[in-house]
Amino acid sequence: MKKIATMQDISCVGKCSLTVALPVISAMGIETAVIPTAVLSTHTMFKGFTFCDLTDEIEGILNHWEKEGFSFEAVYTGYLGSERQIAIAKDLFARFAKEGIRLVDPCMADNGKLYAGFTPEFALKMNDLCKEADIICPNLTEASFLLGIPYQETYDEEYIKDILVKLTEGGASRAILTGISFEEGMLGAYAYDRNTKEFYYYCNEEEKKHFHGTGDIWASTFIGAMVNGKSFEKSIEIACDYVKECIRLTLAEDNYNEYGVNFEQAFPYLLRKLED
Repeated sequence: MKKIATMQDISCVGKCSLTVALPVISAMGIETAVIPTAVLSTHTMFKGFTFCDLTDEIEGILNHWEKEGFSFEAVYTGYLGSERQIAIAKDLFARFAKEGIRLVDPCMADNGKLYAGFTPEFALKMNDLCKEADIICPNLTEASFLLGIPYQETYDEEYIKDILVKLTEGGASRAILTGISFEEGMLGAYAYDRNTKEFYYYCNEEEKKHFHGTGDIWASTFIGAMVNGKSFEKSIEIACDYVKECIRLTLAEDNYNEYGVNFEQAFPYLLRKLED
């Protein structure tokens, strides 16, 4: 059975990070090993959440894994809460992703702003981690902070291509920009492969509402598809389509939760996509 290791936080209520990555990757038929970086009572959309930092536990986890001789087809990092955790993620790659895919989802910003508690200096450290990855999948805000350039709310295709090329100059061979739109009502992902010099864009109709955690669903689905043997381009397509279906099913409910999408109800759709 194929295995993926993922390092990110866990929110006891709220569909993001490990509460998304673990079930989504597992549903795709892949054993999922987790490194929880922190435990939160809820995700950060809620006020007054509790927070327990688990950074001091991670080194012991990695040492035990190494002693047991565990190996993985991919290692995937999501939300990391400190520069120290970024350094640990580098060690995770070095020790457990020598042959597998190294994916970084640099969860730290959106809508032109860094998340609370993050700084431009943190973004530069995250860029160092991205250099260790094979594939990175930032949104445009995160890409701007990684590159140390101003965020542009309006853009054209040539600008996006230029950003993607710059993102791969540091080390990652492939970069994907999520949440890209060139026309109203359409939303997708734009990718670049430095080795082949090829670009790829996939989009579908944008749903009328955005939800917390859909980026985590996208990244988890993408890496699951890759490990299942799908091509880079097909994995992007599956991730985009699955996120859209998750949102569609959520909005179909009269009293849906505002804090996350019904990704669980969309599992049959995801499994059908994997069979295509």
